[in-house]
Amino acid sequence: MASRKKDVVLMATVSSFEGLVHPTRSELRQFAELFTPLFQASSDEARRQAVAALSQCPVIPQAVALFIGNLPIAVAAPFLTASQAVSDDTLIMIARTQGTAHIRAIVSRDNLSPKVIDALVALRQATARPSPADLPLPAIEEQLAAAPAPVFAPVATEPPAVDPDFAERLANEEAMRQKIRGLANHLGRDDDDRLGLRTISDIQEALLVRFARSREASHFASTLADALSASRWLAERIMLDLSGQQLATTLVSLGMGFLDAVFVLEKLYPHLAEPQHSVTRAWMVLDALDPEECHERVEAWRRADSYTYKPEEGENPAAPAAAGAISRTARLIPPARDLKTVGRR
Repeated sequence: MASRKKDVVLMATVSSFEGLVHPTRSELRQFAELFTPLFQASSDEARRQAVAALSQCPVIPQAVALFIGNLPIAVAAPFLTASQAVSDDTLIMIARTQGTAHIRAIVSRDNLSPKVIDALVALRQATARPSPADLPLPAIEEQLAAAPAPVFAPVATEPPAVDPDFAERLANEEAMRQKIRGLANHLGRDDDDRLGLRTISDIQEALLVRFARSREASHFASTLADALSASRWLAERIMLDLSGQQLATTLVSLGMGFLDAVFVLEKLYPHLAEPQHSVTRAWMVLDALDPEECHERVEAWRRADSYTYKPEEGENPAAPAAAGAISRTARLIPPARDLKTVGRR
């Protein structure tokens, strides 16, 4: 009898969600919080009916989509095959974490985006176990990365020995980064262009992921400042929001890939790696953000930064303030939570 009541509650919750034509962000979040515990407490038959119903919904929370996609294939197959509400990033994550049966269900979808197709092809090629010399740079870094050091930890004076090919690739990428930075400094930027909409480059995104993996906060802040075309001080202030909300907002505004953004947040803020509703807290934070609102907020931060950060003659804008000194910009730029209003004045 108790199980029957739970089945009824689950189906009532799903039916209520189906009736929402355009669910708000709050309604999506509420459904994600209710669905998982109700689903786990219900019978197998009720679970199958709930999954079949959600497979027809045009919009569902991606946390719920990931939860269903990771279920045994007997339950998840109809959803993976038919649901149009599953994002490409969610499909890729399911394919990477589950077995061949889940991949076959994804392949049988009517319309697969080029992004998902490329990921599936890469997974198939990975089964051939290529040698380290044939692996792309991010994959080599994954294999060679040592146990992570604490955030803001000093760099070891004697780095561990690495493969010569890997070291050469690192040197080449660093040289390319310095060359690009030199060209940018030589050409300069107009003040008006400084406030334009920013989009992160592939090199900057790769560097942010690398520095987050190795927890090199100083290098991460420098790269983030470059991506924002803002002062180093603003980048550090964003990172010092220990909730991770400000950095998440910034990464969404810059257009970083969803999975890379999740990885960066989990590495820099360990509490965001904790599981929540079958995904991590970092996933939930990013999934709840609206890109347009993120753009507005970050542009307000950059606008305030350009108005107030006026380095003295000969001062490097990207250089951090001396330890213990009170930066004069700290007295000029209002708190981050109020910066959204600055851009509208």
